[in-house]
Amino acid sequence: MKYYFNKTIKGTFEEVIDKVTQGLKDEGFGILTQIDVTATLKEKLDIDFKKYRILGACNPPYAHKALQAEDKIGTMLPCNVIVQEIEEGVFEVAAINPIASMQAVENEKLNKVAEEITDKLKKIIKKL
Repeated sequence: MKYYFNKTIKGTFEEVIDKVTQGLKDEGFGILTQIDVTATLKEKLDIDFKKYRILGACNPPYAHKALQAEDKIGTMLPCNVIVQEIEEGVFEVAAINPIASMQAVENEKLNKVAEEITDKLKKIIKKL
């Protein structure tokens, strides 16, 4: 089982970020964090890196269910989605596979939450 699912799409970096953000919103997710990996590597290490952003997405009702089932699950939240440039005008969008990441947690109550979030994230990626 892969730990992510992905899709390659065309556009500008900001257009792709906007599409992903809207797709997440349509499925009840908000963006809690954005990490601009490109800018961070330039600032901290003076390395020029491709366009790469990590979006920390959260669906509050599901996060609440997961936290009620397993109080340490916050170590695995939020659900990360990346947008990275493959070549000019071509970007890969990849999302964590919650089922794969939750395999390490032995808690039956989390399985249903992981399955439902996986379905939502797959739907978002597919619609892009």
